[in-house]
Amino acid sequence: MKNIFIKSTIILMLGSLVSKLLGFIIRILFTRLIGEGINLYSLVMPTYSLLIAITQLGLPYAVSSIMARNHYRGIRIMASIIPIALLFNILIITLTILFAPFLANNLLKEPMAYYPIISITFILPFTTISGILKGYYFGKQNMVPNAISNTLEQLARLILMLLVIPLLMKKGIVIAVSGYIALSALSELVQIITYLFFAPRNLHISLSDLKIRPDIASDILRISIPSVSGRLIGNICYFLEPIILMNALLFAGYSSSYILEEYGIYNAYVIPILTMPSFISMALNTTLIPEISKNYRNKILVRKRILSSILISLLIGSLFCLFTYFNSPLLLDVIYNTSKGSDYIRLMSIFFPLFYVEGPLVSALQGLNMSKYTMNVTLITCIIKLSLIFILSLFSIGIYSLIIAEITDIIFVIYLNAKKLIELKYL
Repeated sequence: MKNIFIKSTIILMLGSLVSKLLGFIIRILFTRLIGEGINLYSLVMPTYSLLIAITQLGLPYAVSSIMARNHYRGIRIMASIIPIALLFNILIITLTILFAPFLANNLLKEPMAYYPIISITFILPFTTISGILKGYYFGKQNMVPNAISNTLEQLARLILMLLVIPLLMKKGIVIAVSGYIALSALSELVQIITYLFFAPRNLHISLSDLKIRPDIASDILRISIPSVSGRLIGNICYFLEPIILMNALLFAGYSSSYILEEYGIYNAYVIPILTMPSFISMALNTTLIPEISKNYRNKILVRKRILSSILISLLIGSLFCLFTYFNSPLLLDVIYNTSKGSDYIRLMSIFFPLFYVEGPLVSALQGLNMSKYTMNVTLITCIIKLSLIFILSLFSIGIYSLIIAEITDIIFVIYLNAKKLIELKYL
């Protein structure tokens, strides 16, 4: 059992490392190709994340949990949940298209965001299916398909970006940003095909396996809905973040162009640098959920897994943040050919090691079937964060209102989740 956990973590970590490096190369090249368009791209990313969270319905986690407990055959799970998920996707896509003008013009205060928002709808069904397949392999603790599929997806994204973005830039920034987002559908398709390639060769499928089974669908949704509620709240918070920030800072007297640029620097430069080693903690967190789900009765083993994940994540986060504190100008210059955001990175580096502890704590609680608690924590901390953004913005401190709110959010999440695990005697 121990070997499976360690092996799965190492495979996922190596795959995530390659994927992360490719993702970073893509981000660097895209930032340089798109120029000022990165600000527009950063502005619509919260909407992108929210729509994916909604359409995935927490299904990757639910499928992973069901598979880990060996309750049903994988093909019956897929046949029961994928049609329901796709129908839900159609509903969300329709609503997104209808409300895109209001979102761009009235909430984000940026009419150019309309077409990038529309382009997001092309991706949603593909991310939903790939997420479900990912949950299937995670539940079986088979991390090889995920490692390979992520790598191939990023390679496809890189090739498509290099071939298409220079052509789209000739038509304007809005078209280039919209095209880049829409192209993600093709890279997601590559990921889906890769997952299918790893399907069992001796798989026997009968017509009865392909029927939608209400009992299976009900069991999955019973796990996924509370799970997605927490993630959904977090993504709603992320979605409201630029809206509240934009409107509050406009009220405080800042110009729209200044807010857009500074928010772009924060999202495109600062956060990606601070989260560079997050692939390690993500690998630990992903393998931690099925491991704890399977062994939740063994408190000694579970406690050991949680503490190991926390210590490794904290050590890596602390070392990296120490490096970024003293070398932020160098990192920004080498990676993005800019010096913008250096002061933001220095301030956040002091507190950001705590960010790496957040993941193991949340994953541990989810593995212990405490998704409802994590959802409540997310709701509380989101209210605190958004309130701070609004209040602090009125003091005319610019983007620092967002930075202070982000740091406060991390501290509260860690405190509340750690407190619960201590009460349950898993810490």
